[in-house]
Amino acid sequence: MPILNRVAELQHEVSEWRRHLHTNPEILYDVEETAAFVEQKLREFGVDEIVTGIGRTGVVGVIRGQGSGRAIGLRADMDALPIQELSGKAWSSKTPGKMHACGHDGHTAMLLGAAKHLAETRNFRGSVIVIFQPAEEGGAGALAMVQDGLMERFGIEEVYGMHNMPGMPVGTFAIRKGGIMAAPDKFTITVKGRGGHAAEPHHTIDPIAIGAQIVGNLQLIASRNANPLRSVVVSVTRFQAGTTHNIIPEEAMLGGTVRSLDEAVRDLAENRIREVAKGVAAAHGADVIVDYERACPVTVNHPDETMHAARAAIDIVGGQNVDTEVDPSMAGEDFAFMLQARPGAYIMIGNGKTAGLHHPAYDFNDEAIAYGVSYWVRLAEQRLTE
Repeated sequence: MPILNRVAELQHEVSEWRRHLHTNPEILYDVEETAAFVEQKLREFGVDEIVTGIGRTGVVGVIRGQGSGRAIGLRADMDALPIQELSGKAWSSKTPGKMHACGHDGHTAMLLGAAKHLAETRNFRGSVIVIFQPAEEGGAGALAMVQDGLMERFGIEEVYGMHNMPGMPVGTFAIRKGGIMAAPDKFTITVKGRGGHAAEPHHTIDPIAIGAQIVGNLQLIASRNANPLRSVVVSVTRFQAGTTHNIIPEEAMLGGTVRSLDEAVRDLAENRIREVAKGVAAAHGADVIVDYERACPVTVNHPDETMHAARAAIDIVGGQNVDTEVDPSMAGEDFAFMLQARPGAYIMIGNGKTAGLHHPAYDFNDEAIAYGVSYWVRLAEQRLTE
């Protein structure tokens, strides 16, 4: 594959960028050094237009091809996670409590590699918009960039994202039409009862006992309320109450997460959580406060754009190495906001046998770089020469 062979020549250089970024992680919107590094590289490549501060600290580059035409967006995320690194690599984080545990260093480096190649060759018509986003890890940076006029300002008609996946062999890709990543909502339920001595429970309204019943009833949402063909996961991950063995407390707090791949199921789950909590509490004379927080929506791949993305991947690694019907993930991804704003698709790239995402021993696999850069180049040239 000519593109793959050419990009292989960039492997060492892109790996060095990636390891630099890994050593210097920044989180959420506080990615000033990372953004400055990206901006510097784009200037070195001769990118036609560079705009900073989109979505607070995002960076956007415009690469114009040979003649007028459409514009497509390629997006990478820049932020790290508040995790203490335990990978033991020579390029480990030098900032205590922060690390690139999700591979955003690799995503940024691969898109920079593609930008360098595309700026050199310009084998397309129209414009490639390279998008470097902050705050994917819980800060809704994609939404901030969209609200800052990303799509309109740069005339983006289609937008594409990519994420590495540990466990998938290097040199493979995976994608699917429709929901590929879940909406990751979270909830907190506070049960307000009446405290008292544990020897006299009849004088109390026990929030722990009531909370335990709520936990049990919440499990019925997935098993008895939702259509079994439409996935939803309701997990209670916190239960906090009491201070000592002989006092029934005044209140109990429980919280957790809801993961769904369908907006109607998402609505159902939120409504049932509120109804269950209020119903169980009322049956026992307690009060309850339900706080339900919606994060990013379901990441929904558009049909035509999914086909285009799959075709680009197949051109790079062959059809036997591209899964076009991969099972969706119940993790969340704020690229969903960009896919609500414009048609596009989100693809997975194999990271090999590495530690899992968000694990303190994780490290992006540099062997995946040539495949990721080649995919971006092929996709851009394919979509802007047809």
